[in-house]
Amino acid sequence: MNKIITCVDDSVYSDNVCDAAIWASKKLNKSILFLHAIERKGTSTTDLSGAIGFGARTALLNEMAALDEQRSKLALEVGKEMLAHSYSRASENGCESIEKIQRHGDIAEAILDLESDARLVIIGRSGSKVGNGFKVLGSHIEQVIRQVHTPVLIANEGFTEPKSFMLAYDGRENADKAVKRIIEGGLLHNLTCHLVTVRNRQSDLDEKFKQTEALLTENGFDVKSSMLEGNIYDSLMEYKIKSSVDMLVMGAFSHSKIAHVFLGSNTLKMIENTNLPLVILR
Repeated sequence: MNKIITCVDDSVYSDNVCDAAIWASKKLNKSILFLHAIERKGTSTTDLSGAIGFGARTALLNEMAALDEQRSKLALEVGKEMLAHSYSRASENGCESIEKIQRHGDIAEAILDLESDARLVIIGRSGSKVGNGFKVLGSHIEQVIRQVHTPVLIANEGFTEPKSFMLAYDGRENADKAVKRIIEGGLLHNLTCHLVTVRNRQSDLDEKFKQTEALLTENGFDVKSSMLEGNIYDSLMEYKIKSSVDMLVMGAFSHSKIAHVFLGSNTLKMIENTNLPLVILR
């Protein structure tokens, strides 16, 4: 797993995604693979028989086919320019091992094809067609998180090198797996860890929380731990603002009865409403 797959498009997040890749590449000493996916478009050669004459229909369909071909060529060239821009930005910032590739099709499918050699996937918070009011469900982020097993870093607008991160710990198996991946992964080493939990009905949460704090400390992390009360989402959002954390780290799944199909409801809210970079661990 030697590459940081970095998804490039024409959204406002493109340079931020690139900057996140530069940071991750230097932290992990891994190469960057810039990926641009050209989505397949549905054919515009609609059956117009009966609406116009046969001769006119043939001429129009030929013209529409020519326009589709021209659009495909333009999309290819625009994608090449975006990849070249990201390549130059990474090179100018000291990265030496850089690749770039274009694929036709869905972004999640393109990542899956390359995932066997991926250490980390970096994507922007929203794609080129999504403005304000971003929703996870139905987005490219949903597709990637649901299908990809590699850790995903969702870059925010204005990405800067983080000095700290907040880990929301709930005592469940997936949370323990996330802690293990943090310790073994290397990406978050030398960052201050804000280990946070919100009290629930789990009887052994306090004990497991203390054990997790000790484990992270033993592995070289500067840990600031806090037990919170109240609504999970509201408590976590309030803490991250109060403590000025730079990055959020969360698991993708929850066993809560109110969990969404692929994401815990609180994880989903975090992705939609935070302005910080967010690492999703499966």
